[in-house]
Amino acid sequence: MNAEVQRVVISLPAKAEYVDIVRLNLYGIASKMGFSYEDIEDMKVAVSEACNNSVLYAYDKQDGIVEVAFELFEDMLSITVRDEGESFERTASNGSVTLHDKELLDVEIGGLGFYLMEALMDEVSIENAAGRGTKVVMSKRLMRSEEKV
Repeated sequence: MNAEVQRVVISLPAKAEYVDIVRLNLYGIASKMGFSYEDIEDMKVAVSEACNNSVLYAYDKQDGIVEVAFELFEDMLSITVRDEGESFERTASNGSVTLHDKELLDVEIGGLGFYLMEALMDEVSIENAAGRGTKVVMSKRLMRSEEKV
């Protein structure tokens, strides 16, 4: 077996109409790896939440880029959604809580996207630093059925 990690990276404009491209790439990669339909659908929802957070809050209506990296391990898919946006506000202009510039324990009601990602994925972490953007890393382990082993 090849233990080498394969990496697929896409950079997209931080606009809502490009989130579908991320979902399509995820579907192709995850199905090629052997993930179940249900796991793929869960991952699509989680990655959409992470991307939508960047689209809605990272750049404050300015043009920006969202980078999505898929790391393919033998038994796991890791997805990193990264933006270079700055969000120093605790809440967005509409009053909802964003993941930008927040500690995980500080995410409150309105920041339910994180809880959704956490429920659908095996591991989720969020890193952010003033002036350096936000990085959401999510991973899902590949559960192989007994008859395929």
